[in-house]
Amino acid sequence: MRQLETLLDALPEELSRQVFTHASWTDRRSDSYARLAFLGDSVLGLAITSHLYPRLDSERYGAGRLTKIRAQTVSGVACRGVAERLGVPARLVAAAPAGQTADGLKDTERVLASIMEAVIGACYLHNGYETTAAAVVEAFEPEIAAALDHPVDFKSALQERLAQRGQGVTYTVTAEEGPPHERTFEVVASIGDRPMGTGRGRSKKAAEQEAARAALALLDVDADVVEDGLEVA
Repeated sequence: MRQLETLLDALPEELSRQVFTHASWTDRRSDSYARLAFLGDSVLGLAITSHLYPRLDSERYGAGRLTKIRAQTVSGVACRGVAERLGVPARLVAAAPAGQTADGLKDTERVLASIMEAVIGACYLHNGYETTAAAVVEAFEPEIAAALDHPVDFKSALQERLAQRGQGVTYTVTAEEGPPHERTFEVVASIGDRPMGTGRGRSKKAAEQEAARAALALLDVDADVVEDGLEVA
């Protein structure tokens, strides 16, 4: 955690301000942390994947199992945990402009997770990949250990969440690539008629796990959009 905290504290003022600017606090949505979070999500995924791949036995940890471990490590719950250890709630409160408050945001998982990704995105822009990736791996070590010791099934998590709303999910294979011994599958998770997440994997099950994780993330995004007073398409 020290590495990432050091990188965060050393960010230029403009980048640091953007990391902790909620969309409701500015007339220009481009000034909020959303774009940085988009970038940071990709950096986070690559950093964790690059760390896990050479360290886990290939016989015990195939593509499907690796997919689940990575998905759990970079999930919203995991990012919130890292954000709290990094002191993001207090930093968000301190960053609130005059007339605004962070009281309704600092304890919200999707907000903290997005800011965590924005931190990573900003650090990447300022320091490059190698330095940022090392800091990310150090910060997420407890989440990596938890994913290895207590794996979560994202398909089950999505199904349980939708059941509370009286909805269901269907998984459709939309593409198959490569020779039979190196097949890659693309799967779309749909809620009703709406595609909610796309996943790729070396097996249909692995692709479905990725699609379920993406669908869970999009459900959180939809909640953010509603919170900001915008209409969900």
